[in-house]
Amino acid sequence: MTEAILLVGGKGTRLRPLTVRTPKPMLPVAGVPFLTHQLVRAKDAGVDRVVFATAYKAEVFREHFGDGSDLGLELVYVTEEVALDTAGAIRNVADRLKSAPDEPVLVFNGDILSGVDIRALVEAHAERGADVTLHLARVADPRPFGLVPTDAQGWVTAFLEKPQRPEDIVTDQINAGCYVFQRSRIDEIPAGRRVSVERETFPGLLASGAKVLGVVEQSYWLDLGTPAAFAKGSADLVMGRVASSAVPGPQVRGFPEALVLAGAQLAPDAVVDAGTTVGSGAVLEAGAHVSASVLDAGAVIGAGARVRDSIVGAGARIGPGTVLDGVVVGDGAVIGADNELLAGARVWCGAVLPDKAIRFSSDE
Repeated sequence: MTEAILLVGGKGTRLRPLTVRTPKPMLPVAGVPFLTHQLVRAKDAGVDRVVFATAYKAEVFREHFGDGSDLGLELVYVTEEVALDTAGAIRNVADRLKSAPDEPVLVFNGDILSGVDIRALVEAHAERGADVTLHLARVADPRPFGLVPTDAQGWVTAFLEKPQRPEDIVTDQINAGCYVFQRSRIDEIPAGRRVSVERETFPGLLASGAKVLGVVEQSYWLDLGTPAAFAKGSADLVMGRVASSAVPGPQVRGFPEALVLAGAQLAPDAVVDAGTTVGSGAVLEAGAHVSASVLDAGAVIGAGARVRDSIVGAGARIGPGTVLDGVVVGDGAVIGADNELLAGARVWCGAVLPDKAIRFSSDE
C-alpha cells in the first residue's frame, strides 16, 4: 500500500467558533495542525501519496501543506462542488488515484485521533482477501454510534444504526473511521451524488456477498469533533498517551507536563500542566494557571486567571482573575477581568466581554 484518501470536507460545526476561519483538521493540536499528525502516521505506515477529499475552506489545506514534499509525501487535492457525504467523497477522488484495481487504498478521516496499527490493518486485509477492511473499536457506551457486529472469524455480519433500546445493543464494536478498500470497490461507488459509506456502501457490499473484514484493535481512539474531545486529544498527545512523531519537542524547557512553543512568555510563577499547549507568542501573566488546555498563538492569560480543559483562540485575551472551565474562546476575543465561564460556554471570534459580566458564586 502506497496510496491513501484523506476525508477532510466537514465544516466542523460542533467546534465553532474555532472553525469559523479554520477547517477543523487544520486546528492546532499539540503544537501543529491536526492533519500533520495524520499525515506523518500514514507516512510511517508506508503511504507515500495522499489524495485530499476537501470541501469547506479547501484552499487552507493546499496553502499549508503544498505538494507535501516537506513531509516526504505527494499530496493531491480534490474539492467537492456539492456535498457528497462520505462514500460520495471517496468516489469523487477516484480519478486521481494511481492504484490498480486489485491494490489496496487506505481511507481515513481527518478528525479521528487514533493509535491504530495501519500496517497491521493493511496486512490483515491482504492476508484475508477482503474487499474492504474496517478498523473497529470497542467502546463502553456504544449508544451514540452505529454498531458493527462480526462473526468468530472477524467477518462483518451487519451495519446497525445507533441503538435506541438496551436490547438493540448487540455488540460494543463501532466503526472507528479507518478503512482499507480494494481500488475496484471504490470505482463501484455511484458517482456524482450523495452516498453514505455507513448507510449505503457498506450494507450494499454485504448484500452483494462482498468480503468485509472487521479488525478490532483496542488502541487509542478519539473523535475530536467536540471542544472537550479536542482539548483532551491535544493533551493526550502532549502527555504521550498516544504517540505521534509530529509532536514538536518543547521549545521552552522546564515544563514537564506541557508543550511550550518558542516565543511564549510565562511569568516565573505561572503554571502550565496536564498536557497544556502554549502557542508561539502566547503570554501567561503572574500567577496564571493553565491546565489540560490549548492556547493558540498570541493568546494572553491575565494575572491570576485559571484556565482548565479549554481552548483559547489566536490573539484572544483572558482578563486577570477570570476562570475558564471547559470553554471555547474564539480568535481575537477579549474576556474582561473576574469573569467565570463554565463548561459549554463559547465566546465568538472578536467578541468583547466586560469585567465581571458573568460570575457564579458557590451559593448559587
